[in-house]
Parts: sequence; C-alpha cells; structure tokens
Amino acid sequence: MDKAYHSFSDLFKQLGLHSDPQSIESFLKEHRPINASIAVFESAIWTSDQSQFLKEQLGKDADWSEVIDQLGLALQAKIM
Repeated sequence: MDKAYHSFSDLFKQLGLHSDPQSIESFLKEHRPINASIAVFESAIWTSDQSQFLKEQLGKDADWSEVIDQLGLALQAKIM
C-alpha cells in the first residue's frame, strides 16, 4: 500500500494554520530558526494540540511523517 502524499499546505491546514503559500512562507520566516537539538514538536511555536499531533504522527511513522520532517528542516534553516 502506498502512503498518501501530504504537502506543506495540507499539513498547515491540519494544524489549523493558514495554508496559502504566502502564509506558509511568513510562518517559516517568523519562527525560524528553531533549535535543531530538539524535536520539531517540542518547539514552543506550537499549541499543545498541534504539538501532540506532530508527536503522534512522527511516533507512528504515519503518512504525515515525511512532510513533518520537511517542516522541521525548513524551520531549522538559518535565515541568510
């Protein structure tokens, strides 16, 4: 069985955030860089529900895991 593909837009919708490209870019610019030594779900930028969702999905290696990992990397990136 193939895993479903989820985009950043899908993930932002799932997290209850604005999901258009400009809002996603603004969110990333506002919150990066996050500490690379902690898991993405441990960052203080999330509500408890958002953090719980991210943690559960990563823990289950669910369909969302790949895009959550990508989000973590995007948030760790230093602004040049």
